[in-house]
Amino acid sequence: MLASKSHKKERIGIDPIIFYGSLIVLFLFTVPLIAFSQESSLILSEVKVYIEDMFGSVYQILAFGVLLYVLWLAFSQYGVIKLGHDDYHFGTGSWASMLFCAGVATGILYWATIEWAYYITDPPFGLAPGSDKAIEYASIYGMFHWGGVGWAFYSLPAVAIGYTYYVKQVPLMRISRSCAPVLGRFAEGRWGSVIDILFMVGLLGSTGTSMGLGTPMIAAGLESIWGVESSMMVKVIVIFVCTIIFSISVYLGLGNGIRRLSNLNTSLAFVFLTFVLLFGPTVFILKMGLNGFGLMVSEFVRMMTWTDPMTDSRFVEDWTVFYWAWWVAVGPFMGIFIAKISGGRTIKQVILGTIFFGSIGCAFFYIVLGNYALHLELNSVVSTTQWITSGRPEMAIPAVIMQLPLGEVAVIVFCIMSVIFMATSFDSTSYTLASCASNELPSDQEPARWHRLFWAYALIILPIALMSIGGLESLKIATLISALPLIGVYIIMGYSLYKNLADHPL
Repeated sequence: MLASKSHKKERIGIDPIIFYGSLIVLFLFTVPLIAFSQESSLILSEVKVYIEDMFGSVYQILAFGVLLYVLWLAFSQYGVIKLGHDDYHFGTGSWASMLFCAGVATGILYWATIEWAYYITDPPFGLAPGSDKAIEYASIYGMFHWGGVGWAFYSLPAVAIGYTYYVKQVPLMRISRSCAPVLGRFAEGRWGSVIDILFMVGLLGSTGTSMGLGTPMIAAGLESIWGVESSMMVKVIVIFVCTIIFSISVYLGLGNGIRRLSNLNTSLAFVFLTFVLLFGPTVFILKMGLNGFGLMVSEFVRMMTWTDPMTDSRFVEDWTVFYWAWWVAVGPFMGIFIAKISGGRTIKQVILGTIFFGSIGCAFFYIVLGNYALHLELNSVVSTTQWITSGRPEMAIPAVIMQLPLGEVAVIVFCIMSVIFMATSFDSTSYTLASCASNELPSDQEPARWHRLFWAYALIILPIALMSIGGLESLKIATLISALPLIGVYIIMGYSLYKNLADHPL
């Protein structure tokens, strides 16, 4: 087990180019955001529109291509290739818990509860706002955005990095090394360092998005229970408390820290969702869930390829393109993390397990929390759409949870679950950043503890900067900008993996 090698961990040093290069880019991006927040917001908004217009369809094509590619890979002759020669590093339950918690963070709690409300008032396909058809599509579009396509973006780098790490036995967990069949000797030189720095910056940007959503939600829960105003200072305190929790977890490592926290979080989430299902509008939730599943299956290809060329409502750009960009930005991080915990599994197991456990877990959240909140909206109990219109969408979440039996207790449990979700995601992120910036990382060792702790605290810089310039739009902008350079990295990585596998003796 990885955890048994703790006496060797401190010997792992850093790669100075990747370590300091990532820090320099991080500060070059965040310092202007804080110093010139108003001007930065205007400039970034223009950049967002430009990226969406120029590269929106590219993201959609990439999403379709990655999904088809990893499914072909899983069922091809290469699917039986085993990553390493040992037994499973972690049991299937712990493995699934770790990859799910790391992959969704607090974003799943935030969006599963309120995402449908955006689609009711601004529906896709030119549907009438608030119509029955708009409500049906609103209940499924979140599941689509958090479904198999997103988890396919995780699967590709996981297999590419895992093959290089376990099969070719390259003692480095870096994106650049998985691109070596295409880049050749450049993978170990300047261009390889550029790719790894882009990955780390992309991860910092996407992580800032997740923390920037989760923090106001937790602060809103505190406000609804104890009347503590959800000020910027309160949000900063929430971030620091979460950071302390996940820094302890990441210090303990994979086996003792991240695995146990992930298992606890998964159990707590399952109990909470079961409580909502049983004590909420059970029949409505189940009927909407079954209806939504059928609608999503029948409309999947249309949703994947819809570009809205006639009306230009910007639904695709503001939602689908944003989500694909988010998955792209987070994908290499999850690839490194999933590869690290997937020793002993076959390529087919990694791909299908990641897509299955990830998609089913997200669907469960959307079906239960989303349809519960939708039911309250339709029956004029809690109007999530009004909270969104007023500019405080995060306040809708505790308002929805408060309607459950033992409402205040339910909100407290929800906030605890949110903190743990944030912790389990960001301790994984810290671990991955340290892994990439290490000068070597044999399969039986972990990055140095000080290194993991350093990134745990460096992660909070960008979300604080993004919250200072305000709102969801700033978070979307950060994701779009940080993901853009990684489109080319995905293409190189996919072709490199194919070349590696083509040379593998079967």
